[in-house]
Parts: sequence; structure tokens; C-alpha cells
Amino acid sequence: MFDTSRRSFISAASSLSLVGMAGSATMTKAHSIEADLRKYIGYGIKRAGGPGDMACGNWLAEELEGAGYTVERQTISVPFFSERQAELSADDTSCVVYPQPIVVGTGPAGVSGPLVRVDAQGRWHGSLDGAIALVDLPYARWSTLLAKAAREPIGKAFAGGAVAVVAITNGPTGKVIALNTDGRKPMFGGPFALIAPEDASPFLGMAMNRAAARLVIDGKSGRRDAFNFVGRMDRGRDQWLAVSTPRSGWFTCAGERGGGVAAWLDLARRAIRKFPAYNLAFICNTGHEYEYLGAAEAMKKIAPPPGKTRFWLHLGANVAARDWHDLGGQLTPLPSVDSQRYLSVSPALVDMATKVFEGQPGYEAPVSSKILSAGELDEVIAAGYSTAAGVFGLHRYHHVALDDERCLDIAGTSSAAAAFADFVERVLG
Repeated sequence: MFDTSRRSFISAASSLSLVGMAGSATMTKAHSIEADLRKYIGYGIKRAGGPGDMACGNWLAEELEGAGYTVERQTISVPFFSERQAELSADDTSCVVYPQPIVVGTGPAGVSGPLVRVDAQGRWHGSLDGAIALVDLPYARWSTLLAKAAREPIGKAFAGGAVAVVAITNGPTGKVIALNTDGRKPMFGGPFALIAPEDASPFLGMAMNRAAARLVIDGKSGRRDAFNFVGRMDRGRDQWLAVSTPRSGWFTCAGERGGGVAAWLDLARRAIRKFPAYNLAFICNTGHEYEYLGAAEAMKKIAPPPGKTRFWLHLGANVAARDWHDLGGQLTPLPSVDSQRYLSVSPALVDMATKVFEGQPGYEAPVSSKILSAGELDEVIAAGYSTAAGVFGLHRYHHVALDDERCLDIAGTSSAAAAFADFVERVLG
């Protein structure tokens, strides 16, 4: 599907001489966004402070420097875990599991106990003392461990005496869905891992009979440096325009982060000539997966002052990810954008946003930030930026290892980027 879009793009580009200068500018912009999307994907896994995140951050900082911005970096501390073994076993069955950060390890010997199912409400039969709890989470497009529906049954399992917990992340792909978490300390006191729904069935059967089980989470853990940065263009004006995006995440994050990064870069290039009456601050955060740890730190040191910021736009998750048909768990791609994306804006901007984003699924129904706000936009609003807007959402492969090139919608990203530029221009007047 991606190659087809690519061929269509090349075919259209070959006819530029027939459509004049306006068409040429449009195709150049589309190509820039496609190139940026591919470049972002090429950095691979982007866990905060890891090789992919650091290389991606260097690339984005260099892009802004090349465009004329002055870049300032901010070093922050983030957790890491390099696994040697992560496995759940019972009877003759074993399965790789995903250690939940901040990881509480078991050591190479692991922990053992009867396997006991805990349901989505945190209920179980018999005793959990010394057990490995298999928590069967409800079906959702999961994102964060701080969600009550995830946090409570897991917390109840540990409180009930479980020595370890393995949670089934039931969702649209059947794969493990990584969960954002507190970046300062473990959320629970014992070893905790995630298991894919497609791997969980035999263990659910064995949990009915309290089969003897063993969980091993072994590896090296600690903290490492990562960095936020801001690209500034201080023209000595009275007011700033601020635009932010996170770049880090658990996996490749093509649909989750790619669209936001590409639209952010696009707007950084446009803003230089489009908004000469404003100082510019383009902020790129790491540590998003640790409940916006990077964004919280950025607000302390590298963000422009709230009282001197005319408008803040945050380009978060699922800016323009591909949608899929779901045929009984079998996902087939659609040539359209996933509509589970939200545009939250300051109350005074709702009518304007409705006009600008007309016809863009999800965005066409903007919501007041007084009613709904999420993600790093919460950090922006809490810091006192009175005129703000932000994007957030969960596409089907959100936080899944297969969130790669297949999840891109190049045309949708280009369309969204153009609308964001139009929106900012109207807000600034």
C-alpha cells in the first residue's frame, strides 16, 4: 500500500510542468513531508535516551539549525532496562513477555507460584498469596498504565498477595500494547510484565487449575541521559509562537509520532517567512512514554514565558495515522486516516478550528480544552499558556511493535500539516 502511494506520488510529480508554480509548491511540500516521515521511521526504536531517540533528536535539531534557528538542549534523566530474559512459563508452555517499566526484576532465577486469573474488575477465586496473577484487562486501545481500568486490577492483585503480575493487554491487534508509566519510580512493588492476547490463551486455561508457573524478568536497569531541545528564532518581538512535539516512544512509533514530527518540521520551515511579527520557539521533547516527563521538564527551563506567548500548538499522537478495517481481528488497511484523533483548543478557538479542519476526520469536531485535554497539552495548559491547542489520539497500532511504515498516511499527514499552518495563521491574525 505504501509503494502504491509512492508510485502515485512519482506519477503526479512528473506532470508538474503542466500545473504551474502553485502545483509545484504543493508537490515540493508533499515530498518534504514524505521524506521526513521516512527519515523518522529509519531511526527505529525510540525509547527515551536510547540510540534511536538520540539520533532522531540530533537530526531534528540539525534541521532547525540549518533553517536558521538557535538550538538549546536540555539534558534529562530517564529510566532504561536492557533485558536478558523475560519469560512466563507453566507446565510445558513458555512465552516471551514484555517487562513493564520502570522494571522490577526477578533476577535469573525468577519467581514461582500458582497461576491465578484476575478479572478486569480485580476479582479472583481462592487465594492470591504467593501467586503469579494473570490480570485479564478489558479490551481497549491502551496507552497508559495510569488509566484506572489498568491500574486498579493490577494494584488489587499485588495488594491481594501476588508475588508478581502479568497483564493481558487486550486490544485491536492481538499484540502486546506497551503502557506509558511514571518515569520517576515503579508504580508497583513487585515484578510486572505484559503479555500479548494472542499468547495468553493457554495460560488462562492453566490459571483455572492454579498451575505452577514461573516468571523471569532479568536484565540491567538504571537511568541514562536523554535530551529535549528548543529551536528559537528571537527577533526581538513582544510575543512568541510556540510549537511542540514529542519524538520518543516504546517502539518505532511511525503512526503515533511520525505525523506529528513531520508536521512540526513543516511548520518550523513555513513559520520563518509566514510569521515575521513573532519570535519562534519549536520544542521537541523526549521521555513522552514516562507520562510526559520530558514535557514537564521542558516547561521549567526551555519554554518561552507564558505571559509572552501568543499561542502554543502541540502536535501529539496520531496526527495522521492510517485506518484499518477490522474483520474479526484481521486488520486490512484502508486508504484513509484513523478518525480516533482529537483536536483540543482553547474555548475561544473552537469555531475557528471547526472551519479550518472541515472535512478532516476527527479534527472536524474540535473540542474545548475545558471539556477535554490529554497528553502533553495538559502540561502546556497547567503551565499557564492561555491560548493553546493540541492533538492526541490512539490509532489501532498505538504502542505496538508493528507501528511501522504500514501505519503511515502520507496524504493525510500533508493535509493535516497544511491545516495546522492555516490555523496558526488565523490565530495569530
